Amino acid sequence: MVSQLSMTGLSQSILIDIVQKQRYGVEYQPIVSLATGDTFGYEALSRFFDQSGNAVRPDFVYAALHDNPITLFQVEYAQKKIQLANADSGKMLFVNLDQDAFFAAGTDALNCPFMHLAKEYGRERVVIELIENSEVNDALMSLTMIEAFSALGIGTAIDDLCNPKSMISISVMQLVDWVKLDKHVVSMKHDKNFMLFVEKMIEFARLTNKNIILEGVENQDDLEFARSLGVDFVQGFYFRDRFLTVKP
Repeated sequence: MVSQLSMTGLSQSILIDIVQKQRYGVEYQPIVSLATGDTFGYEALSRFFDQSGNAVRPDFVYAALHDNPITLFQVEYAQKKIQLANADSGKMLFVNLDQDAFFAAGTDALNCPFMHLAKEYGRERVVIELIENSEVNDALMSLTMIEAFSALGIGTAIDDLCNPKSMISISVMQLVDWVKLDKHVVSMKHDKNFMLFVEKMIEFARLTNKNIILEGVENQDDLEFARSLGVDFVQGFYFRDRFLTVKP
């Protein structure tokens, strides 16, 4: 059940309660190897709850928090601590990081608190996911973040590639270690022109030694589609029985 939200997003009273009471959780979604069928790692996704324990949409929470960069940083930092603390230490961990939250802590990227969290967790066990956005400034900030994490030997991934609302940055594509194809690819699998573009993105990833994950796999047909694309890993509700959730 989702909390009551206004037509424009999250009500102020719910947002204040979430932040003040730190009603934060995390959901770990498995990333599965196509070659073996084993769980290779997990993507840690932020979860929020109202005072009744009902789930509140994360995109509404983050959209509201962007009006206050310092609060955004505080919430994102608290979420990352929860995600790292409860993760399966034997698996690779993928975590999303909001570039606005990253730079809200200051302009010195190499000394950002998020960098210290990743190093403490283990730079060989974590991959930082950077969302491809439609704004040029966001792409530039993402590039700076990638360069900072790469300088410390921490893996990076570009998330939501081929989402219709995202923008492709050649520089970002060149630097990341992982490519995550958006679930939109699955829904567009019968569109020949769109799939030509996807195939070229996969070809580029292959030629530059990047690992490829397809998101949005929900059934056996989607899984077979992933095999036909030749991706390395898959993620989606087809593997719901392997999801792990930590609530406040």
